[in-house]
Amino acid sequence: MLVRSHPIITTNLNSLINSRYSYYKRGSRMVSIMASNFEPVVLSKACKRIPPSIWVETLNLVNKYKPVNLGQGFPDFPEVVPTTLKNALVATQAANAPVVNNQYTRGQGNIDLVNAIADIYSPLFGRSIDAMKEVMVTVGAYEALHCIINAVVNPGDEVILIEPYFDSYSESILAINGVPRYIPLRLKEGGTNASDFVLDKNELTGLFNEKTKAIIVNTPHNPTGKVFTREEIEFIGNLCKKYNALYISDEVYEWLVYQGSEHIRAATLPGMWERTVTVCSAGKTFSVTGWKSGWLIAPEYLISGAMRVHQGIIYTCPTPLQIALANTFKHEKLLLGTPDSYWHWLCQNMTGKRQRMFEIVKEAKMKPIMPDGGYFMLVDITGLNVDRSGYDDDTPLDKIVQQWLIKDKGLAVIPCSEFYSSEHKKEFENFIRVCFIKGDNTLDAAREIFSKLNIE
Repeated sequence: MLVRSHPIITTNLNSLINSRYSYYKRGSRMVSIMASNFEPVVLSKACKRIPPSIWVETLNLVNKYKPVNLGQGFPDFPEVVPTTLKNALVATQAANAPVVNNQYTRGQGNIDLVNAIADIYSPLFGRSIDAMKEVMVTVGAYEALHCIINAVVNPGDEVILIEPYFDSYSESILAINGVPRYIPLRLKEGGTNASDFVLDKNELTGLFNEKTKAIIVNTPHNPTGKVFTREEIEFIGNLCKKYNALYISDEVYEWLVYQGSEHIRAATLPGMWERTVTVCSAGKTFSVTGWKSGWLIAPEYLISGAMRVHQGIIYTCPTPLQIALANTFKHEKLLLGTPDSYWHWLCQNMTGKRQRMFEIVKEAKMKPIMPDGGYFMLVDITGLNVDRSGYDDDTPLDKIVQQWLIKDKGLAVIPCSEFYSSEHKKEFENFIRVCFIKGDNTLDAAREIFSKLNIE
């Protein structure tokens, strides 16, 4: 069909448009024929080993069904982001701000930011951290973990993961043909607190061998809320020293440790600095998960290795964000340990929300596990009356419950079996994870939904 002429368009131009239209129609048929003979490029074996992401799947469901979102770990109330940080970011774009604020900065981290990080963490680590050699800024804790894993793990090397674990751990290991080895935290009989999740020391000892390159320990722990004790970290550290393994300490929830628990930094224990990499996150530290900013603290030789990976995939992180973070760290350093500190306020605020979520779950006649750190809570779904028809026998109960809650009840949660290896998924299918760093309206809506669930 010819393109209709427009009175403003000349006759010659109309002819040209129609001739081009006919050409593109013929061309589209040729493309269709070519496409039918196209053979897709084969993906790598390493890529195929990486399973689908629960986060992508959950986000798709959230976008489709618009539920009350207790699934994804981000705050949804504005006052949680420190005003100092927001003002610092705005200041980077002021009319009289330096031009360099919007240009490439140092690949290993903006000088102001690495200095600010070293100033904050040196007293916490009990040593003088060299900002230029022992700190590296990354695109979130995700990239920090990816860089250090790629820097030290060879094909066939084993990395021990404590279940439940954040899925990016295994993804980075599998992508370079490393071998994840799994050990689950097990809840004590009748346990109601995150501290009741414990490791079997004999089982852990049995996993270490001459192939062990590293272990990843997350404390405060996602999703259980467990804060590992000094004795537990010392035990793991001694195994690392015995087998010359790296201790990767994921401490992104370091500022959210509740009364009665203590955050122990593995790098501060005797003989551990030399073999410990500490992973941190601005998203968790300042409640800005969308900034995707993180950092590593480690000995120079490990930072140097991680930097080689970083420079090949990212090289440098966004300059304005780093400047804003640097200025906010400087501000918070003056307030550290006082009631005016943002982290003091955050922990106090989350203490109240933690208690509120605990009561919401209890009122629904379900069993919550009280966390000692972080902003997630596990909920035992044993006794929840849900239809399993339409699912095969291998589908974990918590995955079925997640789908049901999102689609039928309007509540998004995360199934905890997704934090386990395939060999342990069915063994730990009775928990869902809920996030309580949410506004009052969200928690009120969640209470309404929980109160109507059918508990046997």
